[in-house]
Amino acid sequence: MSSKRERGPEPEMRDEYDFSSGVKGKYAGRFAKGSNVIVLDPDVAEVFGDTKAVNEALRLLARSARESQRAS
Repeated sequence: MSSKRERGPEPEMRDEYDFSSGVKGKYAGRFAKGSNVIVLDPDVAEVFGDTKAVNEALRLLARSARESQRAS
């Protein structure tokens, strides 16, 4: 039997980190404005080679939907 105690993972925040002058959410608005992440299911992702292909397919679908609404 070992006399050493098993320790958990090291804490991510060290004592020497100083966030006392930090501003909470300083860049949150800018980040939210510039990003829109959507995760595709693996079977859907297989069909599209890259971001450009996904965007083209969605634009085609959106255009079709708009035209369908106008025809109604």
